[in-house]
Amino acid sequence: MQASGGTAPGGGKRARIEIIPLIDVIFFLLATFVLFTLSLNRVDGLPVQLPIAVTGEPRSSQDNVTISVTTEGMIAWNKEQITLSEFIARLVVHHREAPQSQIHINGDARSYFSQAIYVFDEARKAGFSRVFIETKARTN
Repeated sequence: MQASGGTAPGGGKRARIEIIPLIDVIFFLLATFVLFTLSLNRVDGLPVQLPIAVTGEPRSSQDNVTISVTTEGMIAWNKEQITLSEFIARLVVHHREAPQSQIHINGDARSYFSQAIYVFDEARKAGFSRVFIETKARTN
């Protein structure tokens, strides 16, 4: 017995794979992935527990440097731990190369406030006018 037109052997209908709904699902997943990755905020500093603030603003995506201050009093330039003398030297060199860049102080909420102020002062002495303290947005 021969199968005719739209039937498979055995009398049943032949299965078809619909491409259009499959393409719709793939585009939906792609759009979701793109929107999710665009909403991520890239942090260049060490992982610390940021203090919470209501009036915080999103960080810009310019040529920034993140200075991390940990609870142990360590200082890190982006994610690299450095000494105090290296910190001051890097500030001077970075200001010479990119005077309009921003300095972000990424201090742990449990660290001493005086450590963050030291970093803030040294960045201002090096000539940076755009020095910011990073915080986490408070959720209501």
